[in-house]
Amino acid sequence: MSAPDPAPPAPSVAGLAAGLLDAEAERAEQASASQEVLFADDLLPGVGGEPLTLRQGLAAGGSATFLTLTALAAFDELESAALGVLAPDIRDSFGMSDGAIVALSAASGAFLVLGALPMGWLADRCRRGRVAGWAGLAFSATVVASGLAANALLLFLARLGVGIAKSSTLPVHGSLNADTYPIAVRGRLAAAGGFAGRLAGTLSPLAVGGIAALAGGTEGWRWAFLALGLPTASAALLAFRLPEPRRGRNEMKAVLGEVIDDEKPLPISLEAAFARLMQIRTARAVVLGFAALGFGLFTGPVLTNLWLEDHFGLGTLARGVYGTVGGLGVLAVLPFAGPWYDRLYRTDPARALKLVGLLILLTAFITPVQWFMPTAPAFTVVQMVPLILLSTAFAMTGPVMQSVSPYRLRGLGMALAAVYVFFVGATGGSLLSALFLASYDARVAALVIGVPSTLVGALLLIRGASSIRNDLSLVVHELREELAERDRRRQDPDGVPVLQVADVDFAYGNVQVLFGVDFEVRRGEVLALLGTNGAGKSTILKAICGLGTPSRGVVRLNGHTVTYVSPEQRGRLGIRLLYGGKGVFDTMTVRENLEMGAFQLRDTGRARRAARLAHVLDLFPDLAERLGQRAGSLSGGQQQMLALAMVLMHEPEVLLIDELTLGLAPGVVQDLLRVVERLKADGQTIVIVEQSLNIALAIADRAVFLEKGQVRFVGEARELAERDDLARAVFLGRDGAA
Repeated sequence: MSAPDPAPPAPSVAGLAAGLLDAEAERAEQASASQEVLFADDLLPGVGGEPLTLRQGLAAGGSATFLTLTALAAFDELESAALGVLAPDIRDSFGMSDGAIVALSAASGAFLVLGALPMGWLADRCRRGRVAGWAGLAFSATVVASGLAANALLLFLARLGVGIAKSSTLPVHGSLNADTYPIAVRGRLAAAGGFAGRLAGTLSPLAVGGIAALAGGTEGWRWAFLALGLPTASAALLAFRLPEPRRGRNEMKAVLGEVIDDEKPLPISLEAAFARLMQIRTARAVVLGFAALGFGLFTGPVLTNLWLEDHFGLGTLARGVYGTVGGLGVLAVLPFAGPWYDRLYRTDPARALKLVGLLILLTAFITPVQWFMPTAPAFTVVQMVPLILLSTAFAMTGPVMQSVSPYRLRGLGMALAAVYVFFVGATGGSLLSALFLASYDARVAALVIGVPSTLVGALLLIRGASSIRNDLSLVVHELREELAERDRRRQDPDGVPVLQVADVDFAYGNVQVLFGVDFEVRRGEVLALLGTNGAGKSTILKAICGLGTPSRGVVRLNGHTVTYVSPEQRGRLGIRLLYGGKGVFDTMTVRENLEMGAFQLRDTGRARRAARLAHVLDLFPDLAERLGQRAGSLSGGQQQMLALAMVLMHEPEVLLIDELTLGLAPGVVQDLLRVVERLKADGQTIVIVEQSLNIALAIADRAVFLEKGQVRFVGEARELAERDDLARAVFLGRDGAA
């Protein structure tokens, strides 16, 4: 009799570690492959192609939009520059400290954040000309209120209104210009708008200084604000008449050669939009880079004017003259910056963004030289260089964000930039400046805050340049997928699936777990999601119901994109999820749980709710006998029945079930399966994640098998049962070994 085979050796710690490292390396390789550039440069929007002159670009969309929005933005800049020049006079008028006036001056940028998110949301849903018009009128009124403020508190409240009203400039103006004019002239449009704003800012010190000096006295600064109100209101009224272009039309023309018919957009969730935007590596680099720059950017003008008065002894008019001279260099360079950016972007977008970062990097080395100049003229001359570099770089921020943001989120993309730049940058910079000014002079505050923040911002932008080709390729991929879906709906309008998951990537932080997941669910079909542990099955359900936002890809319900729709709205549309584990309120009765499950039906009438309750109790007769019993006292199987009954109170269009039978006794499993079979017979569309292969295949029409976040099989359930390799993977892991 032969000796029994020796038991296999227990895996060593080193062996387990090596296995984990190999698995992680394979996942990282998959993630790297999914992030590779998808298309050649000449297929990317705005890259390659024939150049356009600025005149041709304006003719393509009509000059009225650009001129009106530029006028409104110029008034914004004029007001900001006016506040910087008049800061010492306002300080003396209200008896404020240096730190207080710096904080108040920079606070408008922080207040802008309060309006940025609503403005971005409106820009992605409403007629943008009307939004710009109302914002312009509000700006005009609050600027006048600033001039009429009787004390520091009222001035603070007026500045609050100014900041909120100015918040439309980035999200609304940027989005409208991007959809009105061709991609090939975005750099020049941004530079022209920056030129107009800088011209207003350059003339503002001289103009407001002159008005204040002409008015005379300690209250002469008020007339500068009062004089700004009327022309701003006039430009705002013109904005109401601006035409509304199709969102994303220029990207569609560049990539597809045509404009896809606009579907009625569903409400966009701010959380989902921001999650998606921050997964775009170029957008993240730009947002964080300019947030760092904001620490020194927004306090710089006020610190400069305080230094000119306190160190060089300049009065209001003299500061205005020097401020005007300092802006002349920017005016001379900006007209060349736009054509330079457009030309470079057309040939190499990564190099264009990298050079923007390098321009900013240079300012970190020039700024210290400026602040140690011995005379006011020398100080002003050296100041021209960082002003030129930063103004050029800042003008190019809009075109970069417009290029890499999904067109449905373009307004919110610019709002995201505003939140980081003005809230993190302006607020942080003003607080730090006030802190330093309490113990040191303006030069110390400018150097300690401005130089490090400039270095950080520049390096982030330079690093982000390596991602722009991939992010532009994702734009192309999504537009092509949208066109293909449009064509399919035209050819077979009755064949539109009730649920569609198209090329979905998903990541938890830096760990990507889904890679190009793609499947459809037909009406009345039961689809089983199968796979090994950690394959991404539950993550897909989260992406479908809105509890997670994919980094790429589209989720559609009845042909309508719901990728950025909130979970609550998706629930109203009919996507309902039964989570694995406990899904009931323990301290409430069965009836109260069912009433809570029907909360979104509260406005539909008592008769409908009663009908739904009767239907659910017919499905679960055991619950009908326990309506007054506390849910926490039910057995595990009864609690699962109650959780499913709560979901069914809403007549779901698509029912998502995660681990229906996990940990339940066989008798309870059979009861639940009978309910699922009845729902299937009634035509309920179901997507079910189930660990038991036999159970899943017994109730499913089709199956999707996932392994390590990728789809390995899509087809009839009976075909999967015949695939021994996949069946072994479900039970035993990839190699079929325990």
